Parts: sequence; C-alpha cells; structure tokens
Amino acid sequence: MPATQKPMRYGHTEGHTDVCFDDSGSCIVTCGSDGDVRIWEDLDDDDPKSISVGEKAYSCALKNRRLVTAVSNNTVQVHTFPEGVPDGILTRFTTNANHVVFNGDGTKVAAGSGDFLIKIVDVMDSSQQKTFRGHDAPVLSLSFDPQDIFVASASCDGSVRVWKISDQTCAVSWPLLHKCNDVINAKSICRLAWQPESGKLLAVPVEKSVKLYRRETWSNQFDLSNSSISQVSSSVEKDYDDLFDGDDTSNMGDFLNDKTTETPSFPRGIINDEDDDDLMVASSRSRPRSHILEDDENSVDITMLKSGLLKEEEEEGWAGSMHHLPPVPTQSLLYEGPRPTPRQKPFQPGSTPSQLTHRFMVWNSVGIIRCYNDEQDNAIDVEFHDTSVHHATHLSNTLNYTVADLSHEAILLACESTDDLASKLHCLHFSSWDSSKEWMVDMPQKEDVEAICLGQGWAAAATSALLLRLFTIGGVQNEVFSLPGPVVSLAGHGEQLFIVYHRGTGFDGDQCLGVQLLELGKKKRQILRGDPLPLTRRSYLTWLGFSAEGTPCYVDSEGCVRMLNRGLGNTWTPVCDTREHCKGKSDHYWVVGIHENPQQLRCIPCKGSRFPPTLPRPAVAVLSFKLPYCQIATEKGQMEEQFWRSVIFHNHLDYLAKNGYEYDESTKNQAVKEQQELLMKMLALSCKLEREFRCVELADLMTQNAVSLAIKYASRSRKLILAQKLSELAVEKAAELAASEAEEEEEEDFRQKLNAGYSGTATEWSQPRLRSQVEEDVRNRGEADETEENPRPHEHGQNSFSKSADSSDVPAIKSGAVTPSNQGRVNPFKVLANSKEPALSENSSRSMNILDSMSKSSWKPTAPGRAAGSERSPVIKPLMPKPKSKQASAASYFQKRTSQANKSEGVKEENPKDASPEAPAVCSPHAETPRPKTGFQMWLEENRSNILSDNPDFSDEADIIKEGMIRFRVLSAEERKGWTNKAKGEAAGAGIEAKKRKRVEDEGHDKESHKEAAEENLNLPKKQKPFDLSANQKLSAFAFKQE
Repeated sequence: MPATQKPMRYGHTEGHTDVCFDDSGSCIVTCGSDGDVRIWEDLDDDDPKSISVGEKAYSCALKNRRLVTAVSNNTVQVHTFPEGVPDGILTRFTTNANHVVFNGDGTKVAAGSGDFLIKIVDVMDSSQQKTFRGHDAPVLSLSFDPQDIFVASASCDGSVRVWKISDQTCAVSWPLLHKCNDVINAKSICRLAWQPESGKLLAVPVEKSVKLYRRETWSNQFDLSNSSISQVSSSVEKDYDDLFDGDDTSNMGDFLNDKTTETPSFPRGIINDEDDDDLMVASSRSRPRSHILEDDENSVDITMLKSGLLKEEEEEGWAGSMHHLPPVPTQSLLYEGPRPTPRQKPFQPGSTPSQLTHRFMVWNSVGIIRCYNDEQDNAIDVEFHDTSVHHATHLSNTLNYTVADLSHEAILLACESTDDLASKLHCLHFSSWDSSKEWMVDMPQKEDVEAICLGQGWAAAATSALLLRLFTIGGVQNEVFSLPGPVVSLAGHGEQLFIVYHRGTGFDGDQCLGVQLLELGKKKRQILRGDPLPLTRRSYLTWLGFSAEGTPCYVDSEGCVRMLNRGLGNTWTPVCDTREHCKGKSDHYWVVGIHENPQQLRCIPCKGSRFPPTLPRPAVAVLSFKLPYCQIATEKGQMEEQFWRSVIFHNHLDYLAKNGYEYDESTKNQAVKEQQELLMKMLALSCKLEREFRCVELADLMTQNAVSLAIKYASRSRKLILAQKLSELAVEKAAELAASEAEEEEEEDFRQKLNAGYSGTATEWSQPRLRSQVEEDVRNRGEADETEENPRPHEHGQNSFSKSADSSDVPAIKSGAVTPSNQGRVNPFKVLANSKEPALSENSSRSMNILDSMSKSSWKPTAPGRAAGSERSPVIKPLMPKPKSKQASAASYFQKRTSQANKSEGVKEENPKDASPEAPAVCSPHAETPRPKTGFQMWLEENRSNILSDNPDFSDEADIIKEGMIRFRVLSAEERKGWTNKAKGEAAGAGIEAKKRKRVEDEGHDKESHKEAAEENLNLPKKQKPFDLSANQKLSAFAFKQE
C-alpha cells in the first residue's frame, strides 16, 4: 500500500533524536538532547508522558516493559515502562553509547559506543557481558540476528561488520560507508536490519540504495534504489519517516522483473524510467521499456518477498510462477578452520584513542600530555609530575599531532601526512643549554610516523614504510633500519629501545607479535632478536614500557602484566593479573608505570571502561605483584612465590652491575638476606614434613653461610643423613668459592699487565677497586715503569692514603658497582693500628710505601644518594653509563707514577749489588721467586671451559680474560674473598720454602746490613726509633743475635 507522510511536529530540542515503538505498537517512544524520554499515544498527542533519564539521551530501546537508554554520563540505563522507575545500570563506556538495541526475546541488549566498542549485556545479569573490538571509529548502529547467532554493526570507520556472538569474532566486514571521526559528522547513521524470523538477508542502507547480503555466504544479492530517495537513513533528513529503522525503506513498490540477475559485480547505478517510480535491479546494460515489471502473472510485490521469498517451505509453490526470478547461487563449501585475526593498529603506550575530542596523548612516569580538539580549541597541555624538571606547557595543535612522548629531556610529537603536508616529527628539547630548543623533520613522501619514543639522548620513530629512524635528542639523524613487520608500539628507557611489531597473521583472535630489544649506547647491540611476544589467548597489547629500574614490561587486554626475566635467558614472566583486583567484569586497570623497588604497579581504575576520561583528573592506584604459582593459599606456595618474586624483581641489580650503572649496594644485600630467610623457612618446613631430599634442593639455592645454618638445624633436628648431605654440599660450595676467588686475582693480574705501559691513558680496566688491589696495581706497574725511565725524588707529603690494618676493614665493593673514585677524605697522618713505627721511610719495605708513588688527587664529596648505609629506597637514575670524568679521575690514581718514584729506589735498581735483599723483592722483573697465582687466575682456570663454550668466537686470550673479569665481578664479596684466601694459602707454602733457601744464602749480607743500620742509628736522637727497618730485616737481626 502507498505510504503517506503526516505533518511534522515538535518532539525534542535541537539535536539527535531516536525513536522506537512499544511491543504492541500502540505508542511511540522518543528520546533527545534534552535528556527526556517521551511516550506518545499518537502524533496528535499534545501531552506526552515524559521520563528524565539524564542530561542527554542518545538512543532508546523498548522490550518486555523495559526501557533501555544510552545517556550522556557514558552509561546504559534501565527503566521500567511505562512507569519510568530507574532499574539500574547495564554497562558503562568511556564515552557515550550511540545506539542500543534488544534481541528478539528481549533478554539481551547490544550497545555501540564512541570508544569503538560493542557490548552485549544480559538484561537480568549485567555481569554477563561480551565485548567486541575491531572498529577503528565510533559505532553508528547495531542490529541483532533474529536467531541470536550474529550481530551486525556499522561504524564511522566506513565499515559494516557482522560478528559471531558465541566466540566474539568478526565473520565479515564490508567497506561501504564514508569515513568520519564522530557520529555528528557522519553522512548517515546507517540503521541496519535483518530479514524478520529467518534472518537470511541483511539490509544495509548505503547512500541512495539499500544493499541486501545473504546470510552465511555474505554475498551481495541485489540493491534497491529509487530516484526519489536522496539519502537512506540520513542523520540530517527532516522527514519523519527517517526516524524509523532502515528496513522500512524496502516497502516501496515492485522491484523484480523477468530477467533480473545477480549484481555483486555490477555498478551501483539503478536503471529507472523517468515516468515510472517502480524499482528495478541494477544491470550492466540498459533495458527497453517493455522489460519493466507490470502486473502480470509473473509479478511479485515486496510483501511477498518479505513474507517468504527465501523460505524453503514456499520455494516449491513458487517454482512455476517464479522461474524468471534471480537465480540463487548454490551454497559453496564453507571454510570451517581457524580464521585470521585482524591486525592490531599501532598505538602509543599510555594514550587513549585518537578519535576522542579530549584524550591523553601519553601518561608516563615523567608527566602527562593531554590533547583537546573541539569547537573551541585545538591544543596540547603538557604537565610534569616533578615541576623541577620543567614547568607546565601549553602548545597549539595546528598540525593535528596524533602521537606524543615525554621524557626528562624533551617532548616528542608526530602528525600524519595530508594531501598538502608531509608527516612530521617535532621535538621540543627543553633541557638544551642553547637558545634553539625545537627541531622538526619531514618524513619522505607517502611515509607516515606511526609510533615514537624517547630515550636518554636519542629519539626513535617507526614509520609506515617499515622503517625505524633514530635521531639524537638535538636533531641529528642516526641509523635507519628496516622492521620485520608493521610496528605495534615503541618504548624507550635510558639506552634501551623496545620494539613490538607484527611477525605474521594470528588466528582465532590471537595476535602474532614479535619483539626486539636494542641497546643504543656506545656499544650498540641487540638483546632480543625478533622473539615471539607471549600474549593471553584472544588478547592484544595494551601497554608497553619499562620499569623505573629499566626492565622491559608489557600488559595485554586481559590484564596480564609480564616482565623480562634476565636471570632465565631473557624470558617473559607474568608478575600480576589486574583482573583479580577488578570488582566487575567491565572494570579494568589502565597501567601508567611499574616500579621494582618498591614493588608497585601504578595504574588508574576504570569503571566500566578500558581507559579513563581526561576530566575529572583520574586518581592513580597502586597494585601489588603476585606470580601465578600453584597452591598459593598454602604456606609452602606463599614462600615459594615470595622467594622467586624477590629474585625476579632484583635481577635488575645484576644487570646494572654488569653494565656499569649506579645502584645502592645495601638494596642487594637486603634482598639476599630476605631470600636466604625464606629458603631457611622452607627448609625448616620440609624437615618437619620429612622431605629431606627437598631440603638438599633448597640448600643448593643458599649461600655458604646459610648452608652452615642449615647443617646446624639438621643436626639439632637429629636428621643425621640430611646433615651429612648438606655437609657434602657445603664442601662443594666452598670449592666453587675458592675457585672464583682465584679467578678474581687472575683478573687483577691481567689488568695490571694490560695497563702496564699505558699510564697516560685511562683504560676500561681502570675501575675503582679495594685498596689492597690498588696497592698491588701501583706496586707492580710502578716497578715496571722504573725499568723504562729515570725516577724523580718523591715527596712524602703527597701520600693521601694510609695502609689499613687489614683489607677486610675496607668496605667491600661488590661486583660491577660503579662507585665514586674517592671514597671520602682520608687522614694522611694516620698511624697504623698494628705498628709502632712511622708509616714513611726511604728504605721501608714495599708494604709500607706502596701508595707513596701515587699522584695527589683532589677530594670530591660522595653523592649522598650513594651511601651504602642509607636505609631509604634507592632512587635509580636513568640507565646511563657514568661520565667519563669520573672514570678518568679513578684512573688518575694509577697513572703517571714513574716520575714520582723514590730516587733512592732508582739508585738501588741501577746498582743491585749495593741494594738490600728486600729491594729486588718488590715484584721486580728480575725477582728470582715466581709470582704466586691470584684468586682470579685460579677462578679463570676452572671456568675457562665454560667461557669458551658460551663464547665460541673468542680466539684472543684478552677476550677470554675480559669476559672472565665480567663474570668474576658478579660474584659476591664472600666468594671472591674465598678465592683470594685460597690463592694466598697456596702462595704461603711456596713462600716459606723460598725464604728458607734464601735465608741461608743471604745470612752474611743481612749481618752487614744490620751493622750499617746500627751505626746510622747512633747519629739519631735516643728517643727516636729507627724507621728504616723492615720486618724481614728485624727478623734477620734477631736471628744473628741468637747465633
């Protein structure tokens, strides 16, 4: 029947208006920008019932006496109908929902939002929700399949998608619409409709036509159009009929003729006669007037099509009269295997979607960058957490920047290319000391910046050409290299660059991502070489970055936080599940930062959404970490989780030590102490449970001291077999400790040889060490230099150190710790604790004047944050190697010493006949006694095979020793001391034999030396004791008197 248009009437204030019928069709329900829902008995109703649901109402749906509305507070609410009593909130979004719709029986509601998400919620239990992700712009409309198998959606990204509800996957997607960034800018709201009851056809309004797609095959069956239609389902039409769903546009005349064919590949044009309003299917050729349908026995009207064109039960009855209808293709075999997953788009960590008018461009540990893009303003606000870094900044956004990053040095922005302008990378280097604090780089043609990040002194940009471009922070272009796949995200920290990209196509909702980790310091190297990035099933990447201490981390859409475990071959360990802390299924945590010491996950709770709004300013919450260990409720499981969590979260200390970064030594000591306490508790628990083999396994993780305590505990518990096994383990550990100490001494020996002859330049081995080690280096290198050039007289006043009574009194410097070259102001006149003679003498032994040959150095105060006794948590600086000046100052203690050598020693070197027996014993090249092995040398001998197996490319002995030094430095002070003691023990036996032989040979010479010394002492005051006698000389004199 022909449609008639009734006159328009006022419904709501200006703005978007939505409309629906009640179940019986007796009234019309509308909602609008005034926030009211009105119930109209008919168009002539002058006093409709009104229900206030919020500030603005964007969409409404009615079923089973339940009214569902999408309102401006980003919620989907339920009211009773027609009473209008609030009945709760179904779900929440981060922006307003644009369309809500019921399914056929009214048990579920689908809602599409401006944050690109689609949610299907159970009306009776709102916790039962399913979320569909894939659209790249706000959702325009939704429509349920009558069979509740599929749901169709249209979006501002220009696509129409059909989703399978059961597994939340996209079955098909068609690019049919014009792209836009918001609903208000859309040319059509594109209300979709399924064929009633069977749902075998899906109607999609596109511009001036309606496209019909067949279920399952999703092929375009035919298009409907009419010349009088200017826009189908338009958001700007003033006609009253446009308020209704687009499926009513099909009730317009007859449309089939006797020679209609399929049109998936035909143009969009529709052939119409100027004098006739009947529709005919588009064809690739023009048709004569006689081919237009008329009322004959072969004609079919649209009501017949809607009631059962494709119903199987009526196909036989239509066979005779419909032989000229468009042939329906036979259904081909469908692929039932895994379906590919759409690739995740590039994103900036800590940012919200770029289509939002008010959004976060980045939120990290340095500050926040907000972007405002509305009718009033298009600007960027930069806020720093620590205002001492830089003051807050307001920037104009004339170039429409879409990505940004923030560090302690600069602000980095990038925009996409347009028809007129190239993609740009813009850096505001606010920490620069000169007046030019900005630079900008244009990308090549057809190359857009997709992801950016900042590090310490560098910036990186990944582009659509699969390139990664590196820049200095001042704007100098550095290396450019190709990425293995499209970039997903970048992160930088110190010298580290973290890259995630697509390795391939994922299936069944999984993403196939790869990761690269590079170090961009002076020695550039690649740590992770395209390894797969583990993700939870059917999830995607949501955050990427580093902990405050420099460990790579990331978060997926299921809330799983993973951290790089450097102690287990650079594997990824899950350290937290934020979903365990969420109260509702639609709640999420938006991560903004991770700290390892103290262990904190800093994030923003989002109620009913995945990311927070910009206003009001969201509050940051702190979550604790928990590793996914089994039986976490038991005491054993809790202690195991605590122990390994402590190990993982303190691996960064070994990384800092190995790479020469600063860290607080007390932090590592405290961590080791906590770990050993947990191991002792687990051992005690295992003893009570009669698990003695497990006790030995736990003791293998302990240090030497902890194993000794375990042996005592086992003995007191009368576990004799266990005590014996632990004793054997202790012996093995002691042997390993002694071997490592020997290697440490060998490392020091090699360092001395390597530095000999290079006194004028600082080498990588010139690192601060124990004073005993410093003395050996100075002694050996000083004597080596004496053989090459003439020494000059040395002034005793230049000695700025004093020999300590025992090397153990000096605080141990653990492996790899980069400490200040001056440990503090030292009293140059300090008297030795175990010696009564003055510390300085021209003819004193080598143990008394070793440091006299060192050049005087100015003292600099130690940084307060590096005090070993500090109880507060360390503030880890960005991962930067220490400045050269500090290394040079450390090296200055060991260099340019030949000119400061004692003149008398030089004379003795030239005239060895007149020298005392002790003079050539100062590690001279002419010494008869061979130098004993050091602890490092012994350790290196035992571990040489391991080093060569790990580094088969090492051919040079220097490379082996360098690698050995790095590994030996990682050992604890106790282990290194054990190796040193072992080496000294072996050297002591050999030294005694040598001394006995030497004593017989030099007995006569000692007697003469003693007489000469006695004659010299007669000329000195009586109260002044002789200070030129060494310990060996006194022993020789004592032996002479006894004879």
